[in-house]
Amino acid sequence: MKIAIIKYNAGNVKSVEIALERLGISSILTDDPAEILSADKIIFPGVGEASSAMRYLKERNLDQIIADAKQPFLGICLGMQLMCHYSEENNTACMGIFPEEVKKFNVDLIHLKIPQIGWNNIFDLKTPLFDGVSENSYCYFVHGYYASLGQHTIANAAYGLQYSAALNQDNFYGVQFHPEKSAEVGGKILQNFLDI
Repeated sequence: MKIAIIKYNAGNVKSVEIALERLGISSILTDDPAEILSADKIIFPGVGEASSAMRYLKERNLDQIIADAKQPFLGICLGMQLMCHYSEENNTACMGIFPEEVKKFNVDLIHLKIPQIGWNNIFDLKTPLFDGVSENSYCYFVHGYYASLGQHTIANAAYGLQYSAALNQDNFYGVQFHPEKSAEVGGKILQNFLDI
């Protein structure tokens, strides 16, 4: 199985590679369109800032490559947010694979430390991405922005308010948490993605 991890100068790639290796899967890190589109599965991880990441993707036409992907595709953290319609982070137009908007946690409304860093439970789990994962399992989150709930939400989380912990439309999946840092639960979710 050929797994392509999209390279776009957003951090977090090494931990994804190591998590896949723990599952016995090798991967390639690439921004080559031919390599990406010929992969069996595509992973789009990211830690960083939305507008500079989108600029990098557009300069290399990777935003269109992503939109054209037909194979199972998984966005992680910033990767999922960039798959949404719009991000409040620096007023960024994103790829629009999911119609949901990405909003900044408002500390005045939720009275919690921002960004959210640490373990949080996920619930209302849907689709085969969460086969064998128990309701209210804990995953590891690091984020100051969140995707709103919508018709494509397949898992919820709550941090002062409820938001999309995961999204799905057709072959595209996105998770706000970091499965590669979420111990056995994260490994199971990654394996489920590989099995789709």
